Amino acid sequence: MYNADKHSELIQRSHKRCIEYGVEKSGTFPTKMIRGEELHLILERNKELLKVADPFIKIIYSVLNKSEFAIYFTDKDGIILSIIGDEEIIEELAKISVVVGADMSEPSAGTNAMGTALYENCSIQTSGEDHYLTAFYCWTCSAAVIRSEDGDIIGCLNLTGRCQRKHPHTLGLAIAAVKSIENQLKAEKNKTELFNTYQYLNKIMNSINSGILATDTDGVIKAINHSLCIMLGLNEQAVLNKKSDLVLEDWEAILDTLRKGKKYENKEIIVLVNKKEKRFDLNVYPIKNRTEEIIGMVAIFKDIQNVYNSVNKYAGLSATYTFDDIIGESNEILKLKSQAKSISNSPSTVLIQGESGTGKELIAQAIHNNSNRRNNSFVAINCGGIPKNLIESEFFGYEEGAFTGASKGGRPGKFEISNGGTLLLDEIGEMPLDMQVSLLRVLQEGRVSRLGSNRSIKVDVRIIAATNKILKNEIVRGTFREDLYYRLSVIPLYVPPLRERIGDVELLINYFLSVKADKLGKPIPRLRHDLYQKLIGYSWPGNVREMENCIENIVNMDGNITFNFETEDLEKKQPHFFRSEPVYDMCSLEEWEEKAILNCINACNGNMTKAARILEINRSTLYSKLKKYKKGCPF
Repeated sequence: MYNADKHSELIQRSHKRCIEYGVEKSGTFPTKMIRGEELHLILERNKELLKVADPFIKIIYSVLNKSEFAIYFTDKDGIILSIIGDEEIIEELAKISVVVGADMSEPSAGTNAMGTALYENCSIQTSGEDHYLTAFYCWTCSAAVIRSEDGDIIGCLNLTGRCQRKHPHTLGLAIAAVKSIENQLKAEKNKTELFNTYQYLNKIMNSINSGILATDTDGVIKAINHSLCIMLGLNEQAVLNKKSDLVLEDWEAILDTLRKGKKYENKEIIVLVNKKEKRFDLNVYPIKNRTEEIIGMVAIFKDIQNVYNSVNKYAGLSATYTFDDIIGESNEILKLKSQAKSISNSPSTVLIQGESGTGKELIAQAIHNNSNRRNNSFVAINCGGIPKNLIESEFFGYEEGAFTGASKGGRPGKFEISNGGTLLLDEIGEMPLDMQVSLLRVLQEGRVSRLGSNRSIKVDVRIIAATNKILKNEIVRGTFREDLYYRLSVIPLYVPPLRERIGDVELLINYFLSVKADKLGKPIPRLRHDLYQKLIGYSWPGNVREMENCIENIVNMDGNITFNFETEDLEKKQPHFFRSEPVYDMCSLEEWEEKAILNCINACNGNMTKAARILEINRSTLYSKLKKYKKGCPF
């Protein structure tokens, strides 16, 4: 049990010794390093100890993997013999010479968990200013000494991570691992001792979120942690010493794979939990004795959705923008922000419409980051940027062997990856018609099926669609399904073009001048009056994106510009939302009305109710106009 007074007393004694040793508090690394032949001899002398400790160190690391920790193993004198852990942590500590061969005893490295534990012959955790060297203030270290059967100190096991990762369980894990190593040194390995060894680690591992299962080579469960019991709805006492078929039905095939010297890592499995399928990422590691014979295995279960979320985070599949990043004080933009904030937590689908360059994805990201899904994935997919033959597999994923070239093990689709989060369907107006049918089915049922699979997977995804097209016009043209449009447009939002945002042009000019100057490492340029007037008076057909590029050009040119302010045909190409955009072909208004009505009826396959709704007139009015033009019903 932790005793604050005892801990403080230990640290004070150690600091006093460091002063007596003449250790420089401002020193940045251990003063003594063992290299070359001398280090080789020390490693050779501790070869058996390292061999016994190695499997347990690997088990610890399989649990701590990617948790910003490294494990350091020393001999009785504090010389580091081996290191395993997250590369980033190992590299950072190497910069201050905490490497294999470093002497971590107090005379060389001041107060630290390894050196102080060896001197005091006890387990200890040092964090921040517990250390004597200021260079170690940003670290937390948990060390436990290893003793022989006679009680002599023979080594030390230490877990080091960033100071903010300090946790009493870390020291407990080190103590449990040391206890396991000492047990291994005391007696020959057998099933009883294997069980006891796992018991030490298992008690500590109950604080780990991942599910952990340990079996012997007969498939008998020797240890299972609380997390896995919760994940699978099991009772720990009911499964201990039972066959692992209850949890891992393919254990024999897995054991055979390990015996062949092959790895069993990152395999996606499905387990039936309360009559429902649950997906896990599974890693299995062998436990070997001194003769390298496999005597058991440890399985690590991770909820597949947590794995996807982690992958998305490191792959950049997350939202970075918030409503604070939307620059503007015009009534139009303030109204949009207010609307978007108010619907952030709603599970309903959102359709964001607006011209190219207005910032539709920025709005989508802001909605996600303002919602109760903010801690889960934000995945964006460009519906117009994926080849037609690949779009279905991108959306729904595929099983191994589903088609030629399918990745081994299959692959999840964007719906699975974004489960629990938000999926942005950008350029939704470019989606092929046959894919629109599949998308509509998923939106209605809330389930997806991978290509090549007959199983459906339930997904909880908030859909945000974005387009620079007028989808109602696309419906008339027959390129977009009307039923999908209404399914997506539960909450329609309109992002105004820059020319409609009165007063925002000046704000954005100043904002981008500052941002681009900082990005390019240049001073903010002073704009000539005539150039500033051009910027203010320009219509910005490319909207905010065009302005951003223009201001970057100005900063690069130190206040000059090579940007062309001629609004050529680009402005004409931008869709004008909420109003039709017919092409005038030199005919009278009456003739144009006749053409519009007939084209609409034709596009609706003669459905007069539908045509009347699109034309925004009553059916009786529609029939009256057809009679006027003496056309009758064209169908």
